[in-house]
Amino acid sequence: MVSGTVMDNTKINFVEAVGVMSTGGKITVTDSLGKYSIQAASDDSLYFIYNNKPTQKFAVSKISNTAQFDISLHIPVKSRYSLLKEVVVYSKNYKQDSAANRENYAEIFSYKKQGIQTSVSPGGGVGLDANELINVFRFKRNKRLKAFQQRLEADEKEKYVDHRFNKIFIRRITQLQSPALDSFLIWYRPTYEFSSTTSELEFNQYVLNASYHFKKTIGTGEAKKEEGNTQ
Repeated sequence: MVSGTVMDNTKINFVEAVGVMSTGGKITVTDSLGKYSIQAASDDSLYFIYNNKPTQKFAVSKISNTAQFDISLHIPVKSRYSLLKEVVVYSKNYKQDSAANRENYAEIFSYKKQGIQTSVSPGGGVGLDANELINVFRFKRNKRLKAFQQRLEADEKEKYVDHRFNKIFIRRITQLQSPALDSFLIWYRPTYEFSSTTSELEFNQYVLNASYHFKKTIGTGEAKKEEGNTQ
């Protein structure tokens, strides 16, 4: 089986509907991403046909990598898809995610219980702010905004605990593996108050102490289970 991709002379655009033929009689065409796959004997040769123009023949025995035999045609072709140049993807850290969340929901996070406020007119007169006066009596709206604010704050706290008490960090400290690791993450998950007030040294010590207790508990439980089975 010989597979590969056909591109144009820029080596960026994929070429669709290129005929791929073997001298042994097998035929296929490239898909929308320029990919093809064709069966061929070791003494066969492959050639490609585009706009009724064939390429040179390529001996299968001389193809070093039959799983990725890519070629480029000496013509420019516009394609719906193209090969991107190097793309670097950066993952956000907790602080960036938290800042973005605060920005997206700035109005909700800054929400305060409505009260009657005054406004100053251009002429210097002082009076009641009509919009604020209306909002004071919009009880359902105010209640929903307050509940949404509390939910956002609670989610932010949970994400902070996830950030400090993450699976990769816990695995490195405790050497636990799943499924024991998954149980540990549930049983010994710290509170937000503890996570946000302890130093790195104190937090690491907590994880270590918890792992010792966890392993001892698991070991005792397994011993009792084996004892019960023997009885």
